[in-house]
Amino acid sequence: MSEEVARLEEGGVDAASVLFAIYRRRLVAIIDFRMDRRLIGRVDTEDVLQEAWIEIARRLDQYLAKPNVSFFVWVRQITWQTLLGFHRRHLSLKRDANRDVRLRGEPGNFTTGGSIARALCAQLTSPSQAMMRGEEIEQLREALDTINDVDREVLALRHFELLTNKEVAEVLQIGSTAASNRYIRALRRLRDVLVQFPAFHDRMGIDAPPESHP
Repeated sequence: MSEEVARLEEGGVDAASVLFAIYRRRLVAIIDFRMDRRLIGRVDTEDVLQEAWIEIARRLDQYLAKPNVSFFVWVRQITWQTLLGFHRRHLSLKRDANRDVRLRGEPGNFTTGGSIARALCAQLTSPSQAMMRGEEIEQLREALDTINDVDREVLALRHFELLTNKEVAEVLQIGSTAASNRYIRALRRLRDVLVQFPAFHDRMGIDAPPESHP
């Protein structure tokens, strides 16, 4: 039994509230990364967090009955499902909230590739780079969508949500070694994709680490 699960079994919802407050900054970053820009002005990050917390408190006993993943990963998943619910309600998207976004086809930025493209473009600082909008951003998203679905999700989780390798493995239900190998491969593919876009020429420090050998 992990220390967090022990705390939750002893303290119940009060203990969960403390942990949720500790996770808050990470959850805000995840929401900001994943939220479709069309929701801005309609939905606030606080709305998502508040609704997610209500669901976390309601389902805490279910988690404690079978804690198959770390409490943070479980909280992150409920927060993500809550955000998906806001997307469905406000953007008329029909999607199973229990599935992660790994497939193509959702409109606008509501894809992992779209979220990565938006995050990358936000890092561009020079005036000429800042002009990279509209059609070029869509081209970048389409290029990112050529990366294997799971590899792209690993990249999003590790590089942009800043999850640990263990947390990524739990989210995607794969082994830790597989998650690590996929991250290395995804970083190399990201580098190859960015080569196609002049605005990122000075950001080619995004390199994959050297391959590990047994």
